[in-house]
Amino acid sequence: MSLLLNRTTFGSPANNGNVLSKQEANTLLNDWVLNDRLKLHMKQVARLMHDWAQEREGLNEDDQWRWEMAGLLHDADWDQWPDQHCRKIIEELETRNVDPEVIRAIASHGPLHFGVEPETKMDKMLFAFDELSGLIHAYSLMRPNGYEGMDIKGVKKRIKDKAFAANVSRDDINDALNRAELTMDELVGFIIQRQGSVEMQTV
Repeated sequence: MSLLLNRTTFGSPANNGNVLSKQEANTLLNDWVLNDRLKLHMKQVARLMHDWAQEREGLNEDDQWRWEMAGLLHDADWDQWPDQHCRKIIEELETRNVDPEVIRAIASHGPLHFGVEPETKMDKMLFAFDELSGLIHAYSLMRPNGYEGMDIKGVKKRIKDKAFAANVSRDDINDALNRAELTMDELVGFIIQRQGSVEMQTV
């Protein structure tokens, strides 16, 4: 099954700056994503995107929400339409006249799968957070105290163990780090510090 999008431009430049409201985005999330674990993953990535935009990029609140929205909706079609993954959410956001930069970030969060190269900082950070976020959450579930006391060394040990969270691509993680020009320690540390506060009950 090919998920290649076979295009590299998304949305219309006329829609630059257009976003869904938080209520609209969450309604879309809840309508499309029925799996609570996937929904939690998307909310975790959204939190990471927001915090990175705020703390590392120094962006204003509007731009922080653009980053957060890309994280919140990046896997919106995976639950019910896996054979249309990325294509369906992209088309939905295009019909809603959403900012093309947000749509493009979603389109490029798996370059090997979708055939779209991450170019902007938003693109690169969504790609970087996606796989690592899932692996770190899987690690938290096997620890007695979850995220409490988790350290970078423990996460890196799990990354090296190919049998752990085997569906998480180590090649994608390393590719994403190179593109974002970040070290494993820096990104893992950032995720550990923030992700644990996004709890299942907030879904």
